[in-house]
Amino acid sequence: MNKIKKLNIVPVGDRILLKRLEEKEQMRGGIIIPDSAAEKSQEAQVVALGSGKRDKDGKCIPFEVKVGDRVIIDKYGANEVKIEGETCLIGREDNILGIIVS
Repeated sequence: MNKIKKLNIVPVGDRILLKRLEEKEQMRGGIIIPDSAAEKSQEAQVVALGSGKRDKDGKCIPFEVKVGDRVIIDKYGANEVKIEGETCLIGREDNILGIIVS
C-alpha cells in the first residue's frame, strides 16, 4: 500500500478526502502516451473521512469505507483540490463505486 502524506484537513459531513493513485506509464502500439493525453485513474486511496451522513432522525450513519482503503471512484464524482502542494479529491461516499480488495 502506498504511504500517503498526512494532510491538515478534515472533510465535513459525508465527504471523503481521496488521493488519486497514479497509473503506470501507458503504451499503445509502442508509443508512450503522455500524461496530458492519458485519462486520469479512477483508483484512489481514502485519506480522511468527515463526520458522516445523518438519517432523517439525525442519527449518524457510519461510513462503509475506512482510511487507507483503495477504492474506485466515479469519473466525475469528486472535486480536485490542491492542499499543501498535493493534488487531492474531495467527494461524497456516494461517488465511490467500490472498494478494491487485494
